[in-house]
Amino acid sequence: MKSHVGTRPATKVAHAPHVVLPVKPARVNQRRARPPGIAHLRSDGRLTILAGARVKSKRYARRVAARVHARELLFGAVRRPIRAGASETCSIGGSVNGQARPGTLLDGGPAALPWESVLQGDRQAAARSVALDVAKRCVDRRCLSQALALTAGRSEFPPGVRWLPYGLASGDVGIALLCAYCDQYQPDEEWDAVGHGFLSSVSEVDREAGGNLHPGLFRGLGGTVFAVAALSRVGTRYRRALGVLDGELASLARSAAARLADDRPGRLVSDFDLVSGVSGLVAGLLGRDPHRSLAPLLTALVSLATPTGGAPRWATPPELLGDPSMRSAYPYGNLNCGLAHGIPGPLAALALAFKAGHRVPGQAEAVRCLADWLTTHRADDQWGVNWPAAIPLPAPDGTTAPPRPVPARCSWCYGSPGVARALWHAGEALDDQRLRALAVEAMTDVLARPVASRYLNSATFCHGVSGLLQVVLRFAHDTRLPQFTAGATQLVDQILAGFEPDRPVGYTALGPDSNRLDRPDLLDGAAGVTMVLLAASTDTEPAWDRVFLLS
Repeated sequence: MKSHVGTRPATKVAHAPHVVLPVKPARVNQRRARPPGIAHLRSDGRLTILAGARVKSKRYARRVAARVHARELLFGAVRRPIRAGASETCSIGGSVNGQARPGTLLDGGPAALPWESVLQGDRQAAARSVALDVAKRCVDRRCLSQALALTAGRSEFPPGVRWLPYGLASGDVGIALLCAYCDQYQPDEEWDAVGHGFLSSVSEVDREAGGNLHPGLFRGLGGTVFAVAALSRVGTRYRRALGVLDGELASLARSAAARLADDRPGRLVSDFDLVSGVSGLVAGLLGRDPHRSLAPLLTALVSLATPTGGAPRWATPPELLGDPSMRSAYPYGNLNCGLAHGIPGPLAALALAFKAGHRVPGQAEAVRCLADWLTTHRADDQWGVNWPAAIPLPAPDGTTAPPRPVPARCSWCYGSPGVARALWHAGEALDDQRLRALAVEAMTDVLARPVASRYLNSATFCHGVSGLLQVVLRFAHDTRLPQFTAGATQLVDQILAGFEPDRPVGYTALGPDSNRLDRPDLLDGAAGVTMVLLAASTDTEPAWDRVFLLS
């Protein structure tokens, strides 16, 4: 693949006029693709080659193992794949070189299980082929320009499809994160250099945001820092840039925490949610928190669970709802139940932080309170466990009963998949079998629904098939239950059937006006699709899905 990074002069990073990112030409080809995880470095520095692994030399194996170890330091424990025929086995409790116990991980306990592809044979090869084809298109500036031009021409809501250089959800930073994951899968193919070319675009921040960038994860500085760190090879690159960006983010995070912790009534979801709020900042900082910003952020999220004697502190009054249609549907306000914008986001963030050892007073109690609230505010339907997009608030005078909540679609952003994942995290944090079992039941019911009853109209991540697939992949990995492996296989087939090689980036998204849009981005476009296909078809753990609060 011909690089489009070129040999442009070094580009300055936003907020840091003295920090320079070195630019180098990049080349990506697929001839030398090798799966990582064939060996690992022991704590004493000795090299262990996994049984059954084929390596051309110990020198190569050590180099790959060192990269795996480096990713562990940045992203947390990367579960090493054990190849077919390997002598090492992992028990349900995570022991190695022992006899694996039958059953699932629902009984809890530490689980150092390897990430493994759920696919085999021709299906696995097809998924990898499509994923890499789409990845190449997404990093090709000509394909990007063509796709964005077509999208702008077809969409009746241009602000909703705006491409931001610093955007993780829809911008160059999201493509850089795609490159980071491809670099994990193919560490010798210089995807990191291609990703660098997209990171260089964050210099546009000063011009577009006036140097005052929002801290949010999806369209702000939080996502930029996450992507730079993902491509930094555990801080061995971009050190000066990360130093400046980390300091800027820490300042913004403190302000966001203070804003959420105050006692004013009524909350914008963007104060606490994953996409723009404190939950997203926690997600981005779980892997690396050089300025110790997590404590005030977690304390602010804990405050959401404080009893009020009335509506919860995270209730959104009608005047703070996003648009007239929302105010019409919820005339007295609502309680948002989606992982993207609602209370499952704070629950997942608090639970993941708790499990990782980041704890503040009241955190366990807050996890329990929010998890219990979700378990008692379901909207089950004929297919089983489900949740609504939001719970309407009653009239202040009590004269008008709120309408019955309507079950949401089966997507990552709203509905059972996102809520079930948040409850799984809560069950893991509290070692609560009841919560884990409810999460598994909800996801099993999702997969039992007819495809048409899931209401997913595109292959993309946010409210499409890829987001559901990534949730299913996480449950398949965590539980080893057969229904999730089978369900993931069926979802992969559904995504592959939607591949359109004649479109600029291979996949389209359904816009709010029902037009098919050629979106290349991470959240609602082809980049998210290709990352999920790689997660399904390779043994490379998708640590990137932390930005979606899935891990």
